[in-house]
Amino acid sequence: MNYEPSLPVSEKSNPLTRDIDQASAYSIVKMLQLCDSQMFQEEAGTAYQVYEYYKNVLCLFFYDYMLSPFLYAHVLRALLSSQEAPEDDPRLGVLSLKKVCEGKKRVLFIGISCGLSAPFVAGQLDFCLQHPEVYMPVLVGFNPAHQARDEPIQDCTFTFHSVVQRMQELAKSQKAFLINPAVGPEAISGSSRMKGGSATKILLEVAFSAAHAATFSNTPITYNGVLEHMKAYERTLDVTYSQTDGITTLVEAAGQSLRCSRHVYYLGWGSLALLGLIDASECTPTFGADYEDVRGFISGGYRELNNNDGPLTSLGPKFSIAHEDFLHLILPCLTDKDTVLLIYTHPGETVLCLVREKTPNLHAVYHQADGDTAASLQQDDIKKLCLSTLKITWPREALASGTLQHMQRELSTKLVLNAVSTGAHVLKGKIYQNHMIDLQVTNTKLYRRATRLLQKLSACPEENCEEALLKAIYRVDMLTVEMTSSDITTHTCFARNSTKVKRWCACC
Repeated sequence: MNYEPSLPVSEKSNPLTRDIDQASAYSIVKMLQLCDSQMFQEEAGTAYQVYEYYKNVLCLFFYDYMLSPFLYAHVLRALLSSQEAPEDDPRLGVLSLKKVCEGKKRVLFIGISCGLSAPFVAGQLDFCLQHPEVYMPVLVGFNPAHQARDEPIQDCTFTFHSVVQRMQELAKSQKAFLINPAVGPEAISGSSRMKGGSATKILLEVAFSAAHAATFSNTPITYNGVLEHMKAYERTLDVTYSQTDGITTLVEAAGQSLRCSRHVYYLGWGSLALLGLIDASECTPTFGADYEDVRGFISGGYRELNNNDGPLTSLGPKFSIAHEDFLHLILPCLTDKDTVLLIYTHPGETVLCLVREKTPNLHAVYHQADGDTAASLQQDDIKKLCLSTLKITWPREALASGTLQHMQRELSTKLVLNAVSTGAHVLKGKIYQNHMIDLQVTNTKLYRRATRLLQKLSACPEENCEEALLKAIYRVDMLTVEMTSSDITTHTCFARNSTKVKRWCACC
């Protein structure tokens, strides 16, 4: 049974990685490199989409709107501990938008849904479309518009697909914008934290950087200027993956730790540390990992994040994110089976010495400009403490403005961390072919994905697979009428409150 042709691009299996579960650490990294490079390829049939993408980014710059910062407590919680359930709640999306935009006269709203599927975002976009006097709606995603999800949304008169259709019509008069370049299927099917996350970062940074330069430096915004900025990100991939051997060493170390039921810890400084926090949080829904399997910590803790609601440590141990928390909670139990990965441009050395006293399994990822002798001298001392060091060297001719350099280093760090956490879980056995087999069925998207995976593995009809999934969710051998007549939201709510949904029984 071949259901792939009917799937949206974001849910397809990438042919480049179909045997990733059998690959060595080195081969895993090379496969990820090939997948990431698809972000910049213009394959047959996609050139028009790429052109439209550039055109829409350019058009955005000519509107004078206010973009509100959105780092409230519930948003920061999603960064530190992946929140899949709210994705299904369009009303929560609207309430969140109203809160952050209260009192604003004009707002440029950018809704991001990699698969053009999240009801949370659909609700926000629908609200924007109802109030054009205030909101300019923009949708960023990575599926063709016709593949937007067309399922009914509970208590709503619209679907994501119908919202996209309305936006397409308004886009003709530049009253809305749809930016959805083709980036190809993810390396791990449906894992939009990878290319989807990278492409989103690139899109927003290109747009905001050009808008900032135009506003404060009177720099003209041109097609070629945007294109050159994009090419700088493409070079970032080349610079990063030129260190394949070093990345492989990190994947092997992290994979060995997870296979031994131990842990991987990211200790970071500055914005690079935030990327570690995000990467770690995404491992739970993607791989069914425990929050302690991969954790991130940032120097300065919540002071460095500067979020509106201050420290969130009262919410539980997973929200303890400062280096001091690591020293207090983790260091006493650290063993040589754990992997500690330092992420920095300019680190502090005190914590390094303390970690090294507990374990030799200490590694570092750092960035340095070619020929920076002062930085090289500082790194010599750190190298003596580390089992391996991955130096990402930026050629002098590739160096641009300070802001662009920083954004390139962030993207490079994201690619490395995605490779480490993904590769480690592949080596642990959390992936079959290139499919997640331990995902948590916490929202409609993941419920549908789990059903399709059962179809693929069993070659049984969809209804049989859904029945088997429900038996696993409710942990019964016979389904009641109440169970079979309930909606998907009820099923996912029940699954969310279970420790794990793992007993996927025979489908036929």
